[in-house]
Amino acid sequence: MEQYERVAEADRIQIFDTTLRDGEQSPGIALNTAEKVEIAQQLARLGVDVIEAGFPITSPGDFEAVQAISRTVEGPVIAGLARTHKADIDAAWNAVKDAARPRIHTFISTSDIHIIHQLQTDREDVKGQAKAAVAHARTYCEDVEFSPMDATRAEVEFTAEVCAIAVAEGASVINIPDTVGYTTPSEYADFFARLYELAPELRQVRMSVHCHDDLGLAVANSFAGVLAGARQVECAINGIGERAGNCSLEEIVMLLRTRRDAHGLDTTINTVELARTSRMVSRATGYPVQPNKAIVGRNAFAHESGIHQDGVLKERATYEIMDARDVGYDSNQIVLGKHSGRHALKDALEQLGFKVEGNALNQAFKRFKEIADKKKQVTSLDLEAIVSDEMREQGQRYDLAWFEVEAGSDRAPQARVGVTLPDGSVAVGEHSGDGPIDSVFSAIQDATETECELREYSVSAVTAGDDALGETTVMLRAFGRLASGQGVSTDIIEASARAYIRALSNALDGAAIREAEAVAAEALASPTPRP
Repeated sequence: MEQYERVAEADRIQIFDTTLRDGEQSPGIALNTAEKVEIAQQLARLGVDVIEAGFPITSPGDFEAVQAISRTVEGPVIAGLARTHKADIDAAWNAVKDAARPRIHTFISTSDIHIIHQLQTDREDVKGQAKAAVAHARTYCEDVEFSPMDATRAEVEFTAEVCAIAVAEGASVINIPDTVGYTTPSEYADFFARLYELAPELRQVRMSVHCHDDLGLAVANSFAGVLAGARQVECAINGIGERAGNCSLEEIVMLLRTRRDAHGLDTTINTVELARTSRMVSRATGYPVQPNKAIVGRNAFAHESGIHQDGVLKERATYEIMDARDVGYDSNQIVLGKHSGRHALKDALEQLGFKVEGNALNQAFKRFKEIADKKKQVTSLDLEAIVSDEMREQGQRYDLAWFEVEAGSDRAPQARVGVTLPDGSVAVGEHSGDGPIDSVFSAIQDATETECELREYSVSAVTAGDDALGETTVMLRAFGRLASGQGVSTDIIEASARAYIRALSNALDGAAIREAEAVAAEALASPTPRP
């Protein structure tokens, strides 16, 4: 970390991670509190400056998760999002107040299209709400961030006026969101320059960027904002988020780190944790990382061309501008064998950043032994997958009790599945299908008496080799919403069944959350927009 600490404060870009707030708004994602805390702890190891842990007013579950993160995660600032409503700000504060470094992030739109059609109000009311919201948030804590939502489609003069009001009321961070991914790098830079001209007081606070990827420009626009004077980037692991997603954390961080010679800027991110963080978020959310994804895709440092391979063998820098080890691609070492004990497992998990004790350790050890009996060697990637898989089982509505499948080339496959229901009883379903996987999925529907529409199904290997763990991802529509789930096993049918059942559980939980959100929205008698 010494090389990062030498970054001058004026040249240091703070990383504001919104994976757990904006990222979780992606269709099909439904993280439980344990998963959110696990991801937040990994984000702290990564070294992010701010974790936007959630939007506490939206549901009891979101409030609980933000509060749990505030109480257990050390290091980063913990932020809670809030509209300009007093109830939102009160909820955000109550959720983050136990953090060592709490922040309230409040927002309201400044574009006329939002003011007229969504908020159904006028500019004077927007100014009044911004003023009152920041003032109220400042009664709770000194660290208050304000965002003029949809700023890049708003009149710059009005946006500057609203931001100046927020600064006057004590906002310490002003964020300029490109909420719908509309702007271009040159326009965004010009927008910042004009804001500084119209409201010079903005130079006295930390300016931030929050860019969406609807036109594929989130990283480019964020970089343009940084070059224009912003010193905080709001981003998400793997670029997840609303619609096309957010600025990718790993991409903007490595852009700053790799080309520091050109612009002199950097972050204090511990980049060797990037690959591990990406894998953790992918497993928890059910969103696979595309193979050619910059920085963290499995092909990011692969060379197929003979010319490229020859050049890299002679000198890595001929075709690689980054070292794969700098982003954490040297972590596939073998750590445990078949006869390793509980203490060895605990020590190995701690080396990977997992603090597992008590019953959780017992469950992880049981799962490790099951895997070790089927694999010749257990790698750190296997352990990550096992622990993440166990975390997903906590609080699960349904669980896989057992399954049987009969299939062959001359007979229709038949599956019987036992599913543990929310009340603890085991229901049995039996069904045939187009293949063993389809039969299992249909049998699960029979056992749970639900109707599901399978939307996506994918299979990948955690590591190389014929004894590799299989990791499956399922996205389905059930209970009126999309939900995803993942499963891990050396048996791909078992992994698929686990993934399907978890997606079904997440759909049921999501339906309950949506109902709670509807009740909260009705009580506040206004929509719940999100920047």
